[in-house]
Amino acid sequence: MTWLIADDEGVTLRLHIQPGAKRTEVVGLHGEALKIRLAAPPVDGKANACLIAFLANRLGVAKAAISLLTGDTSRAKRVRIGGVASALVRKAFLPLD
Repeated sequence: MTWLIADDEGVTLRLHIQPGAKRTEVVGLHGEALKIRLAAPPVDGKANACLIAFLANRLGVAKAAISLLTGDTSRAKRVRIGGVASALVRKAFLPLD
């Protein structure tokens, strides 16, 4: 399994999240997941909200197109993004991949 799974309606991402970082950024791969550092703390859903806003901004999609499938309170998350192609996601997060 890889960090990016595509189908006809969008993509599903496997993510490893590090909340409470100095800035929000993509770090690279962490095993079979894409590692993202978040500036938000892991309390009251702030990290999840920051993650969704970051993904939406980076991919140019509405926040409503992004849903958290698993990992609401975990560092390991699966996120569904509707209406985007896998090539766009790869270019946005791992341009050298």
